Amino acid sequence: MATIDDVARAAGVSTSTVSYVLSGKRPISAPTRQRVERSIRKLGYRPHAGARALASSRTNVIALMAPLRAGVNVSVIMQFVAGVVTSARTFEHDILLLTQDDGAGLERVGDGSMVDALIMMDIEADDPRVPVLAALRQPSVLIGLPSNPQGLSCVDLDFEAAGRTAVRHLAQLGHRKIALIGSPRAVLERHTSYADRMLRGFTAQIAELGLEGIYEPCESSPTGALVAVDQVLQRMPDVTAMVVHNEVALPAVIGTLRERGKVIPDDISLVAVCPLDIAVGQPIPLTAVDIPALAIGRVAVEMAVARVAGTLPAETRLLAPVLTQRQSTAPFSP
Repeated sequence: MATIDDVARAAGVSTSTVSYVLSGKRPISAPTRQRVERSIRKLGYRPHAGARALASSRTNVIALMAPLRAGVNVSVIMQFVAGVVTSARTFEHDILLLTQDDGAGLERVGDGSMVDALIMMDIEADDPRVPVLAALRQPSVLIGLPSNPQGLSCVDLDFEAAGRTAVRHLAQLGHRKIALIGSPRAVLERHTSYADRMLRGFTAQIAELGLEGIYEPCESSPTGALVAVDQVLQRMPDVTAMVVHNEVALPAVIGTLRERGKVIPDDISLVAVCPLDIAVGQPIPLTAVDIPALAIGRVAVEMAVARVAGTLPAETRLLAPVLTQRQSTAPFSP
């Protein structure tokens, strides 16, 4: 890979002259500028995001990897993206969006000095991209929590606490038989961090309170919701409460319960784990644990900018879940 020194030698000028041609900070004669530009093209030299990077060693660009994988709710992903983009704007940074899910793109972006920092979403428990990020010179922030962050900063909703919070709310209302309708099998098989932690919290709280609980994965589609609801009703016919952690399937879960003669909350209380707009946008406003996507995106950018400035060590921040009771949960009446 050509360097600025290679360009300078090929053009017969100093490295500072090459830098000035790229940055425009000082006037350079037309013949010299043209000679430098020809050398850049011939050698295939890629400067560090142009003049700004050469002048300040910063690009003011943050890479955001938001892979579009099977089972991922794109609309929710875009809420996280919106939080990152909006916050980056306040720090006068741009966002470079990456949608692939392998390490090659990360290495290309990092090695090419295109960005000051990286933010990565959809983290798996043993994510193969984490060692790649840890080896880059730029700081990285994970939206999610792997088993071993390897010195990287992490931010997310505390999904394990969210699962516990939903169960406790229903238990306080007298429910003893509770089902969790969760993520698609593809998400679970990848051991995506948020899905694993949600299930872990649900299962642990059920056991600690001596309740009966079952878990049913759910494909993110109306058909998936129908299958999941019917499986729950078959496995636990006397179920009185559900926790739903699947934003795409949620409306169809509600519709299927209605088709099966189950009235919310008279027959079945329902707690959703989803963004606020989804919870209040259903036919009946749902009791829900909010997924604060915008806030998480904002914190991720703040952490990334602070790491670049050297003012913040690597850390993990898990936002405490907040449950808001609305019309979909009620006390259990035998």
